[in-house]
Amino acid sequence: MTFTKTTEQSSKYEHLEKMSVQELLSNINQEDKTVPLAVEKAIPQIETLVTEIVTKMKLGGRLFYIGAGTSGRLGIVDASECPPTFGVPYDLVNGIIAGGDKAIRRAVENAEDNATQAWKDLEEHDINKNDVVIGIAASGTTPYVIGGLEACHQKNISTGCITCNVGSPLALTAKFPIVVVVGPEFVTGSSRMKAGTAQKLVLNMISTTAMIQLGKVKGNKMVDMQLSNNKLVDRGVKMIMGEIPVSYEEASSLLNQFGSVRKAVDGYNSKF
Repeated sequence: MTFTKTTEQSSKYEHLEKMSVQELLSNINQEDKTVPLAVEKAIPQIETLVTEIVTKMKLGGRLFYIGAGTSGRLGIVDASECPPTFGVPYDLVNGIIAGGDKAIRRAVENAEDNATQAWKDLEEHDINKNDVVIGIAASGTTPYVIGGLEACHQKNISTGCITCNVGSPLALTAKFPIVVVVGPEFVTGSSRMKAGTAQKLVLNMISTTAMIQLGKVKGNKMVDMQLSNNKLVDRGVKMIMGEIPVSYEEASSLLNQFGSVRKAVDGYNSKF
C-alpha cells in the first residue's frame, strides 16, 4: 500500500541555516500555532477512543501506550504522570517503548523494526481483553507498533492509535484511530516537532478526560494527587481550606491524618 507521508514532505521554509535566531524562533512558533487546530479536527476520534477507555477501566481494565523513539517516550511521560496527578495505581496507565527502558534516553538500533516484540512486551503485563492499547507513531508505519496492535486484535483487545498521516498502515490497523494532520515539519522529517507536540496534546486529553470521567477530580481540583513534596502538601492544605471552613493549621492536621485531600474533606464532613 502506498500513501503520502505529509510529515516527511519538504519544509515550506528554505535555507534555515541562513536565518537569524529571531527568524528561526518566529518561524517555528508560526508552525507550532497550527497544531492545536489540527488536534481540534480530531476531537470526534479522540472522544470515541476515550469513551472506550473509560468503559474498559470501569471493568477493571488498564491503558497501555506502545511506541518507538519520540512517540514511545511521550507515552511513557503521560503514563508516569497519572499516579502522582490522580492518585491511581502505577499499573493503571502504562508506557512501553521499543527497545525497553534503556531506549528512553538513547536510541536502540532496529528496535522499532521488530514487528513481534511489542506483543511480547505487553504479555509481561498479563494483558487481557479488558485493557486498551494505543499505538503511537507519527509516521503510522512503525512495525513494532503495528505488529503490537495486530496481535491485540487476535486476542480481542481494544486498540487505538495516534498518528499524523492519513491512510497510514497504523491508522488502518487500529480499531479507534486518531489522525492529527500537522503537515510538513519546520525541519523536514523532524517529527519530534509538530507531530510530537500533537501527540503530547492528544495524550494529555486522553488521560485527563479519562481520569475525570472516573471521578479522580472534584470541581477542578486534583483531590487524589500524591503528596510527594512540600509544594504539593501546601497545595493540598489550601484545597482543603477551599472546601471546608478550617484554618491552615487545621487543614494541615487533617491532611496529615487522612493522607489525601479527598479523604480529609470527607472525614471532616462525616463529623458534621
